[in-house]
Amino acid sequence: MAGGKTLSQRCFSPQTCVTRTKMVTVPIRRPVVSTLRKHKERSTFWGIEVAETVYWHRWCLGQEFTKHLTLKNICLKTQKLRFRPPATRFFITVFPQPIILSPGMSLTLPIIFRPLEKKKYEDSILFEKPEGEFSVALCAKLPRFSLLFSESIQLPPCAVYDCTWASFILHNDGDVYTCFSWEVSTPFNFIPSRGMLDPGQECSIKVTFQPHAALVHDVSATCSFGETQEQKSMRLTAVAKYPHLLVNVPGDSCEEAGHRHFRDVLCFGSVAVGSTVERYVEICNMSVVNAPFRIERSKELMLRDCDFSCDVTQATVSAAGKFLVPFCFSPRIVGMDSVDYFTVAPAGNVTHSVLKLTGSCKGPGVSIQHPFVYFSCVNVGESLTQPLNITNTADVPAYYQFDIDCRQSIFYVDCPCGILAGMSTITLNVTFQPTYPMIYYRRVVCLVHHQEPLFLDLFGTCHSDTMKPEILKLKDLTRYRTHMARGLTFYPPDILGTMLREGKLLLDENGALTLPPEMLEGKAPEEYPLLDPMIEYFHDGVHSDLTVFPPHVNLSTKEFDFGCCAKLQNIQPLPFCLTNCTKGKITVKWINKPESPFQVDPDTCDVPPLKSMAFCVTFQPPQLNSLYAADLEGFAFYKVLRNYNNIEEPTTICPSWSFTIRLRGHTFEPGRQHFIPQYTLDCHKVFPPVCQNTTTYCSMLLCNTGTTAISFHMSLEKCPSVLVKPHSGFIAPGAHQILILSTCPQDTSVQQHSLSLHLNFSPSFTKEIILQSSAEPLVLLLEGDGSLYFKPTCVGLSSSRTFAIKNSTRLPMFFRWKIQQSDKKLLSVQPAEGTILPNEALAQTWTFTPNEQIKYLLRAWVTVWRDQEIPEDKAPESVCYPLRVIGEGALATLTALEEQVDAGSILVGRTQSCELVLLNNGACSLKYIFSVEQTITGPCDPEEVASDTLAIELDHYRGTIPARGKILLRATFRVARRLHYTWTVFYALSTVKAMEPLVEKQPVCSVTATGIYPSVCITDACGTGSARGISKLHLWRLFSLETLNKYLERDPTPQELTFRVPTRHSTQRRPPVYTPVMLDFNFGAAPVGSEPSTMVLMLQNSGVMTVNWAFLFPSDQKIDMEYWAENAEFDPSELHQMRIQDNRLFSICPKAGNLLPGQEQTVHLSHRHNFIGTDQLPVLLKISHGREILLNFIGVTLDLERRYIHFTSTKHVFTPIAIGTFDPPKQVYELYNGGATKVFYEIQVDALMKVQEENHHHAVFLCLNPKGEIGPGLTAHTEWIFSPLEAIMYSVDVPIHILEGDSALITFQGTGYDPHVMREAAQFDKVVSPVSALGSAKLTEPGLAVYLSQPRICFGNIPVYSKCSRLFFLNNTSEKEAIVFTWYTGTSNAMVVLNIVPETGIVPAGGSTHCVLTLHTSENPCFYDVDLICEIFTQQPLDQYKKELKEWETEKARQAVEFTITEKDLHLKKNVKEHTRTLPPIKNNNAPNPPASRSQRRQTETRNVWAKPEPPLPFLMHLGVTARSHSVDDFLDNFSGEMLQHFLYRQLKTTAARNNASDKTPLSDSKSKRRTGLAPTWQELANCSKQEAQLVTDVLSTVIKGLLEETQFHEAVVRSIAEPIPYFCQFWSEESAKLHDKKQSPGTSPTTPSPEVSAKEKAGEEDSRRGEVSPSGTSDAVESLSVIIRKEQFREEREAILRMPAYANLTELVLDNTIQNILVEASRGEVVLTARPRIIALPPLLCQKLFQAFVRPLSCTSGEMKDSDRQRHITLPS
Repeated sequence: MAGGKTLSQRCFSPQTCVTRTKMVTVPIRRPVVSTLRKHKERSTFWGIEVAETVYWHRWCLGQEFTKHLTLKNICLKTQKLRFRPPATRFFITVFPQPIILSPGMSLTLPIIFRPLEKKKYEDSILFEKPEGEFSVALCAKLPRFSLLFSESIQLPPCAVYDCTWASFILHNDGDVYTCFSWEVSTPFNFIPSRGMLDPGQECSIKVTFQPHAALVHDVSATCSFGETQEQKSMRLTAVAKYPHLLVNVPGDSCEEAGHRHFRDVLCFGSVAVGSTVERYVEICNMSVVNAPFRIERSKELMLRDCDFSCDVTQATVSAAGKFLVPFCFSPRIVGMDSVDYFTVAPAGNVTHSVLKLTGSCKGPGVSIQHPFVYFSCVNVGESLTQPLNITNTADVPAYYQFDIDCRQSIFYVDCPCGILAGMSTITLNVTFQPTYPMIYYRRVVCLVHHQEPLFLDLFGTCHSDTMKPEILKLKDLTRYRTHMARGLTFYPPDILGTMLREGKLLLDENGALTLPPEMLEGKAPEEYPLLDPMIEYFHDGVHSDLTVFPPHVNLSTKEFDFGCCAKLQNIQPLPFCLTNCTKGKITVKWINKPESPFQVDPDTCDVPPLKSMAFCVTFQPPQLNSLYAADLEGFAFYKVLRNYNNIEEPTTICPSWSFTIRLRGHTFEPGRQHFIPQYTLDCHKVFPPVCQNTTTYCSMLLCNTGTTAISFHMSLEKCPSVLVKPHSGFIAPGAHQILILSTCPQDTSVQQHSLSLHLNFSPSFTKEIILQSSAEPLVLLLEGDGSLYFKPTCVGLSSSRTFAIKNSTRLPMFFRWKIQQSDKKLLSVQPAEGTILPNEALAQTWTFTPNEQIKYLLRAWVTVWRDQEIPEDKAPESVCYPLRVIGEGALATLTALEEQVDAGSILVGRTQSCELVLLNNGACSLKYIFSVEQTITGPCDPEEVASDTLAIELDHYRGTIPARGKILLRATFRVARRLHYTWTVFYALSTVKAMEPLVEKQPVCSVTATGIYPSVCITDACGTGSARGISKLHLWRLFSLETLNKYLERDPTPQELTFRVPTRHSTQRRPPVYTPVMLDFNFGAAPVGSEPSTMVLMLQNSGVMTVNWAFLFPSDQKIDMEYWAENAEFDPSELHQMRIQDNRLFSICPKAGNLLPGQEQTVHLSHRHNFIGTDQLPVLLKISHGREILLNFIGVTLDLERRYIHFTSTKHVFTPIAIGTFDPPKQVYELYNGGATKVFYEIQVDALMKVQEENHHHAVFLCLNPKGEIGPGLTAHTEWIFSPLEAIMYSVDVPIHILEGDSALITFQGTGYDPHVMREAAQFDKVVSPVSALGSAKLTEPGLAVYLSQPRICFGNIPVYSKCSRLFFLNNTSEKEAIVFTWYTGTSNAMVVLNIVPETGIVPAGGSTHCVLTLHTSENPCFYDVDLICEIFTQQPLDQYKKELKEWETEKARQAVEFTITEKDLHLKKNVKEHTRTLPPIKNNNAPNPPASRSQRRQTETRNVWAKPEPPLPFLMHLGVTARSHSVDDFLDNFSGEMLQHFLYRQLKTTAARNNASDKTPLSDSKSKRRTGLAPTWQELANCSKQEAQLVTDVLSTVIKGLLEETQFHEAVVRSIAEPIPYFCQFWSEESAKLHDKKQSPGTSPTTPSPEVSAKEKAGEEDSRRGEVSPSGTSDAVESLSVIIRKEQFREEREAILRMPAYANLTELVLDNTIQNILVEASRGEVVLTARPRIIALPPLLCQKLFQAFVRPLSCTSGEMKDSDRQRHITLPS
């Protein structure tokens, strides 16, 4: 953001918006593009990039301010341009000169501004290029305060307690520094709320929204800025809603999830120790707002191992979306099952969901193939290697380590430590290298991380030339362990042999020595016990005070640290003692390696029984600044075993005893940096859980990841309760050390253990290790404080609920429930016993079954214990918890929320579902069984539908509904008929003992549905292209649309539903037809090469379901096959169809679609006239899951010279006529000329005369105009009169001959009926056309943005001599272009007198104009069916055409008088001026070209001729007019109630005769001169010649000049201005009354029929007024006889005037215009017709009497102006 640094220094906010959710940025539309940005924006003009405007800000008077305008050429060619300097003297630039810019070059133009006053200056610089001109504006503004920002901001929907925000740009549009401050009410906040902006600077303001209630917030924020604290407001709107979150575990395969009744359980399964497994949980947002949430772990009551973790503590779920939350499981204790619970709660803690996580930990499974390695006998100086297989049976990698220093031992393992992959086996090589002849035996421990240690026995015998001890075997080692358990190993073999010989010892069955039975006192001899590996490892007497067996040899020091030995020559040796605890003399042998810096002196010596011997260890490091460590190995054996000859009894052989002393030291000089240890430590901070007074163990892995060795020492001074073995040692680079820790917790409270790990003899490398341990008590938590409540249960039924018990410890426990024997029939629990995992909440199902309507109080107990505390000979130590159960027995009934459910309309053959709401108003739940009965009604056979299968299916028929609750019963319907279905749902209760329903079944509700099929219909049609001249009514006949709509309303046949949707199903080119319905779609006829005949159909979905429709050509139904499978032989019809489809003669756009209920869509059907002949193509109209109708597309293409009349059908049926009709109406038969030339036709009336002779010389059929001509593309109306004599059908075949064309034989049919017999059944008098009730007013020719408010006007039944008017509107929906329209009301029917006002006009863009259609019926009854055509041009092409035509005519006139002088010696003549060059001729002269052929020259000459501009092609719009006129007597007989609705125009007869005698020009000759009105229109005057126009102009000029000079005319104009207002008395005033008295005599009427009547009326009114206003002497004065006679004469004359036709016509005209004006004003919104009436007070009664004489002539004809007491009601616009 520009100026961000300055803004951050100046803006501050008094509040800080803290939110726990992730905010979403809402894009805000910038309100106004600031002027500062405009000068930065650059535009491109013909390849020149330049700024649009140059601004000057912060200027002052008396100085110059310079700006630079940069022009850059960004195109690839050199640009040349010129410029004009600014017009004013305040802006100055360099002198204008041509500018040439190469590609990529720029030019800087300096502009100097010199202000003289403090005002706004504006100017511009104009640049000129060959392509055009462009300018750069120059503007200098005064300083002002102005801030620009949005007027309103709609913040996104927000969850309650969440926070969303939206940002907008605050721009300083002023010229000075502006301080701003925002004020807004909660829950909105602005960040920053105040600040300061430099001129032109902008900043982003954040609007935060943090609601606390679910409401719609609409507040106004106020911004104060500037020195005067101007204020500007902004509207803030936002919606707050409550969130709804659900937890879902995708793909959960845990078996326990279903058993424990937890809806959300995430099972990790068995996971390797030390590893981490991640799984995802979906947080589903069911609301429409973003929902923030937080994830919390359940509260910990005691110490727990947090093996489960979730990094996402809070997040936001998008509206109706999902959020994946990762959960990790990292187990640390092998063999332990982990259970934990997380709570997902949205902001505000409105709701929460609990997620259960389970998993177990698995460790390595390392084992050794054999627990010993036997080396037999080896000579001194030799070595022997034996393989050792170590296997890991688990899929968890294992760290192992043999606790032996192979550098100092005679036993060498090639890989003493390493990593063993899961499910693998490695082979280790163990080498035996003895240096002294003796028996060697050492028990080596193999430490495994996260596993108990393993023990390996290594033994062998070494011989020399002088010493050959007895060879130690495996059985000897086994006997030795037995002897050690019996305490015999403290005696040397010689003594044991003596005792065996003396009988003091005996041999058992295994060959081991044992005491005699009398010494055992009846006890069995001791055997070597099976020791726990941890106990054997720790109870060695060194790291623990306990030992499994007493030691034979004891060292006074087993570990020693030499410390810092920087002085290599002054290292003191370590003295220590070795004690012989046996009763025999032993020999001690120390293994001193020559290369080792640690040596023991002496290395060999004999120690007497129960004596000690002193030794010393010397440390001789070879170099400084190094670490040294070693485990010195020593062996002790009975001296008697040095030679096998000394052993008399092999049973007494005893192996040697091995012992080690661990030494370490360093030679780092003081102040020298010790080796920096690089290591990793894997140690769980919590000891595994155990019971009280039970030892727990854990392992620790210390890995050396560096390149130098590490020396470590574990200090236990701070925590003596923890044992570590080994607590010191040496780790080579890349190796690792496994340490075993143990402790014995005594209390259930958490104990902290602090261990110090010292590394590399440096205090700076000390790491503190904190461990925790605790003893786990036996605690079980019961839900609800040990109380269980059951809801009221129906007697005989059962209710169940879950009850949770939780193990709050870290150890599993067993439980068992106990229920009293008397309560077992009422109460049960599942499971009754089992195991609860650590920290697990176990949900149990309790079932309560009451047997009577009472309240129950029951008791139960649960006992818990642990298997670790169950010795085999003692009862388990357990804890018992009581449970209190409360329940009640009750009764209830089942009802429905809606007894009558209407499922609506269902598609036949498809399924539909609805939900039925059932209620239980009782206090207990119910178990029910449903049954359904079906009833079908409608137009069907009851016996046939009785056998139909049940059309309804319930999602369940058995179930349970809760007390005072409801259930949703989903019913699925599949109806098979288009009928009305009724289903009655019954229910019956079932009990536990008898699962069958009770005998009585009761109705619950009734469901109704109606089967339907997809319904579509054609609502309108229009033609374009070659069919643009065809009326809509004729189009309906050509396409049989009325019949098509009838077929679409019927049910489809089963064959039509063979393929319910459009599909390719046929292998033939002519697919089989499955429908019996076939119709013709006749596109008419047109000449070859003309525009395609396009029909636009409006399809409407008339049903209540979505309809998929498609038009399928034969190729669309054929299956695509391989070329070799096609049949190469085609019949003529197939070839005909292939030609049509290959050339696309018929096309449909779109061919398929989807219609929603009530939706409409236009379909364009086109026929191309490329080939002469008749084209036919079967097209299938397929309604998915509905009708299938075959449409026969027919199109005719004619030769240009052929005369052709297109007959839709060979039969025409007249409207039925009642017999005995005195004056039958005229009827019309249309003939359409589809060719390109005029057609002359003649109807042969011979057949009509024959029918007349057969009917007693009565003209049954009479053609009034049997001959005529038809223009190309037009329709002729032949008038017929059908007058039946009998109530039968008449038929006659009439030939119609076409001059130079083909004739046709048409069958005319008509039916006569008896109105007395048919009575009301005869509906033939109704004027109804196929498109009268249908049609869309906006369906017009494509590309035309104009539509009529009514596409067809039907006057209905009207009497003869009537005048009917209709008001309609012409609407222009285009937003850019105006249109020019012209109506053509001339028809070929002479009896139709139509008039449209206005006939021509202009409709602006987006506007509309009203038109009035007036029909004057003739004197004879007839049918009216007229198609009016409106030509429409767009304004811009029409103006362009007029402009080009005017230029062409001017040029043509100029060339008509122009000549060229061809003399070549004009330059020799004197006194002759040089010939002036004229404008170019109408024919362009080109430069000389090379010789060309004649044809080329002719083409060039023709191409250079300036052709006359062609007028734009107009759009045609059709308006259909239908009516039927009746004689007055017939109209009164049949429509007596409608007679008062019509006005009889009595002068119509003479007017119609005059109009029929006037000349009419056909539409094909000159559409602009066709007229049928009563007087010439402005269109005819506009089309007059120039001479006529000039003559009229001269005459009118003379008349106007004379009027201007005539003083009498001026006086008449002045008098007319003072004339009173004739209608509205509410505009009366005193001044107007006085003027009325002075200048006009009373009683003057504004309309004077004749001078004589006017004079008499004036006299009568004058006398009447004089008699009224003259003062009378007495109240009982009697009028004179003369006054009475004059009044009577005046009355008679007035009645005569009212009966005159002229007066009636004038009155009708005034009322007609008044109503039209009101309707037009109402359509424009100027008048509200539905407004409430207003009350207007009239003047006093005296004033009314003054004007009574004036308004009296009009008061007789209108009831509007009548006397009233003091007021009247007039409706005025509000």
